[in-house]
Amino acid sequence: MSLLSARQDEEVMAEINITPFTDVLLVLLIIFMILAALSAPPGFEKQLANHSSPNSQQQKKHDDIEVDVNNKGVIFVDGTKTDERGIYGVMVDAARKKPGKHVSIIADAKAPYGVIIRILDAAKEANLDDVGFVTS
Repeated sequence: MSLLSARQDEEVMAEINITPFTDVLLVLLIIFMILAALSAPPGFEKQLANHSSPNSQQQKKHDDIEVDVNNKGVIFVDGTKTDERGIYGVMVDAARKKPGKHVSIIADAKAPYGVIIRILDAAKEANLDDVGFVTS
């Protein structure tokens, strides 16, 4: 029996033990997850403008379909005053006048969220896919 055990001791072990390697990788993964959570910005923190400058308004009116929303929820599409129900017809008219143009939404920081959603929906219904928010 001693010959058999001596022969097994002399054989080279062909298997690799990956347990220590796995432990190191898990520790590094935890460290990177913590660092990523600490260095990532907490969220969307843009400040919306109450009004844009007059020069940029005049320049954009020729190029874009401009939608202004004040803090009371009153909507102006290229200077035409409308409400939530009338936004669909006004957006279709604006799309006919300026087909394929960019829609710029300039909303007050305290504008109702539902009004903004209605504007986005009206732009989609008028086949205006290029919509953006103007911030300062």
